[in-house]
Amino acid sequence: MNVLFRTDSSLTIGTGHVMRCLTLANQLKKQVNANVSFICRDLEGNLINFIKDNGFRVLVLPKIQINKADHLAIFKWYEKNWKQDVYETQFLVKKYNFSIDLLVVDHYGLDSKWESKIKPFSKKIMVIDDLANRKHVCDFLLDQNWYLNYQDRYKNLVPPECKQLLGPNYVLLREEFIEASRQKRIRDGKIHNILVFFGGTDPTNETIKTLNALALLENNIKVNVVVGSSNRRKHEIREYCDRYLNFFFHCQVSNMAELMNEADLAIGAGGTTTWERCYLGLPSITIIVADNQIELTDSVSKFGATINLGCSHEVTSDQIFEAVKDLIEHPKKAQLLSERASKLVNHKIVNTYPVVKVIMEELK
Repeated sequence: MNVLFRTDSSLTIGTGHVMRCLTLANQLKKQVNANVSFICRDLEGNLINFIKDNGFRVLVLPKIQINKADHLAIFKWYEKNWKQDVYETQFLVKKYNFSIDLLVVDHYGLDSKWESKIKPFSKKIMVIDDLANRKHVCDFLLDQNWYLNYQDRYKNLVPPECKQLLGPNYVLLREEFIEASRQKRIRDGKIHNILVFFGGTDPTNETIKTLNALALLENNIKVNVVVGSSNRRKHEIREYCDRYLNFFFHCQVSNMAELMNEADLAIGAGGTTTWERCYLGLPSITIIVADNQIELTDSVSKFGATINLGCSHEVTSDQIFEAVKDLIEHPKKAQLLSERASKLVNHKIVNTYPVVKVIMEELK
C-alpha cells in the first residue's frame, strides 16, 4: 500500500501537523508495512530533515516569498496560490510515477478546491482537520479532538459518503505513549515534578514566561523543560535552566511519554499535546497559543480535564505562579484533573490503532 502525506511545518505553522502525520505514518508502516512518502514545502523552520531521520522519503516543494512579520501570511499565500500548490504537487507525483492508494492531507491552507484537483491521482483521500471552517472532498475525515458539538461539526463540510472519525477515541498517539500507558501511574495529586512544553516552536515565548513563574517556587520541585529544535530561543532557554539546579533542559526529545509519566503536572499549549497528557492522566495547566486551540481548550477545561488560563497575550507569570501554587496546596484538585483527563480517552479503543483499522477496511 502506497501512502502519501501532504503537510507542512514552519515557525508560524508550528510542528503539530507533521508530528501527528508522522505518528500515523509510523502506525501504517508498522501495522500494514505501508510504503510512505511525504510532500512538504520548504518553509523557514520546517521539519523536513526530521521526517527523513524518521525513515521516510520527502519530496520538497519550492520556497515561497511571504511577509514574515504577518503570522497569517502563509495561509493568505495558500488562499491566493492554491492552484500553484496543486500544480507543483501533481508535478512531483507524475515525476516520481506515484501509484497512490491513500493521500493524507493535513494542512489548514488547503480545502475542497485543492482536494478535488488532486483526487484523480489517489484511490482515497483522508483529511486531518480540527478547524471545521472549510469544505473538503475526501473519503475519510479525522478530527481527534473533543468539543461540545464534536459529532456535528463537519455535517455540511464533507460529502455524505465521507467516513468521519471524530473524537479522542481516534487520537493519534506515538508508540512510546502506548507503551507508557502500560506503566501508567496512579496519581495522588502531590506535585514534585513539573513538565513544561509549548510545542516545537513556541513563537510567543511562553516557556520563558512559565520559567519566570516556576523560579519563585521551592527548589525541591523538579522542572523538566522541553523545546523543539525549531525554537528560536532554545539557547536562551538552556541558559536559563542552567541557572537553577532543579531545572532540566531537553531539546527535540524522543522520550516525551516517559517525561509525562514522571511528571505530576504539565504546563503547556493546547493542541495535540492535550491528548497525550489526557491519555496518561497528567494534570495540566493550558495556555492558548493559537486560535485553533481556543475551542478545544475551552471544552476540555469545562469537562474538568485541564485548567485554562486563557490566551497567551493575556496570561502573566504571576497568574501561572498562582495557578501552580494553588494545585500544590490543594492536591485533591490536581488528582481530580488527572481523573477527568483519563476519562476523555478510551484506552481500550486507542490501543487498537482504530484509524489504521478504518483505513484498511476501506481500502480492501
